[in-house]
Amino acid sequence: MIDVRLYRKAFSKHTGFNVAVTLLAALYALIMLNLLFLRDRYMMDGYAYNFVPFDTIQRYVVHRDHFNFDTWFKNLFGNLVLFIPIGMFLPLLNTRFRSSLMLIAVTVILIGIIETAQMLLRVGSFDIDDIILNTAGAWIGLLLTRPFMRREKR
Repeated sequence: MIDVRLYRKAFSKHTGFNVAVTLLAALYALIMLNLLFLRDRYMMDGYAYNFVPFDTIQRYVVHRDHFNFDTWFKNLFGNLVLFIPIGMFLPLLNTRFRSSLMLIAVTVILIGIIETAQMLLRVGSFDIDDIILNTAGAWIGLLLTRPFMRREKR
């Protein structure tokens, strides 16, 4: 039996809906774990990082003709689109994340931990621009979810 207290701050009062959202969020987390840490990864020789905001983004925009489309698209739009579900799952599972400020703060911390882990495990780099794009994606997810949340409250 599912303890309904687990969902006392969830958007919906329907346990079935909340369980479904939780299962989708867990599946999403597993897919992201695979994408960010396991799939097509190799150990880098050293640590790679970028702490200059918009440096990588600017490089991809200004010098887009120097990158193949796949690389360009994945690094700009992939980083945005892949994190939209965070902005959808968090406010549905806990209404305090309906606030843009709260969602952005938690997302920056979460993505910062992921970026740091990728760098320290040498399966990727730490890039502040990834944090910016990922957080923007989560915020877009929140904006897409808010109308649904308003409609359902009526």
